[in-house]
Amino acid sequence: MLIVAAVMWALNRFWPILTIIPASWGRFGLRVITIASLTPLVAMVQFRSAQTTINPYKPEKTQALVTSGLYGCSRNPMYLALLILLFGWAIELGTLTPFAGPLLFTALIQHMQIRPEEHSLRIRFGEDYDRYCDRVSRWLGWRSS
Repeated sequence: MLIVAAVMWALNRFWPILTIIPASWGRFGLRVITIASLTPLVAMVQFRSAQTTINPYKPEKTQALVTSGLYGCSRNPMYLALLILLFGWAIELGTLTPFAGPLLFTALIQHMQIRPEEHSLRIRFGEDYDRYCDRVSRWLGWRSS
């Protein structure tokens, strides 16, 4: 996420295309960043309460499937928060080119992190995980039964 944020800054600095957010609205981006920064903290508290790992690089160490709270409306609220944070950063920067960053982040995080995590969780929790996936969207939203 930090690498994508740096790329967004570089695009804005060296290849700014069309200012779409006036400077007076740029501070709105900081508010979005602030709010998005709270979500991972809440998610970490949920993981700690369930006595399971928050380490995304070791999904096999997961002891419990967290499906309530934030995880009741998104299977990936931490990644969603990082995506929203990147949108806030793009708003703060103000030109069109940084908005490529959240799109790049989404593609990368799905390929490199989310899909392998899902595979690991499916192996670990089987039908419980499948039912959870049927009920809750990968990014945001509920599914009808």
